[in-house]
Amino acid sequence: MFAITVRDDGEIVLSGRFDASQIETADAIFERVSDTTRVNFQDLDYISSAGLGILLKTQKRLSASGHFLILMNMKKMVRDVFRIARFDMVFRIEEDQ
Repeated sequence: MFAITVRDDGEIVLSGRFDASQIETADAIFERVSDTTRVNFQDLDYISSAGLGILLKTQKRLSASGHFLILMNMKKMVRDVFRIARFDMVFRIEEDQ
């Protein structure tokens, strides 16, 4: 199961499994992002290449206007996916807080 919520402060919270079956739901949220935004991965257990694609698309769009995504609170397995895909070179990733 996947859930995506936007907190009052604009932080996006992901939980569950972010895979191809959730692309439309996630894309609808990330398309509305227009400023630098924090994305909390604390409860995300899995991310597929489709999920990575949504994040990359958003990052590219934001960077054109000087903004970016800040990814935070990743579990080791999810962080390893970003490292292996070399997405740790594309995104600002904060350590657990």
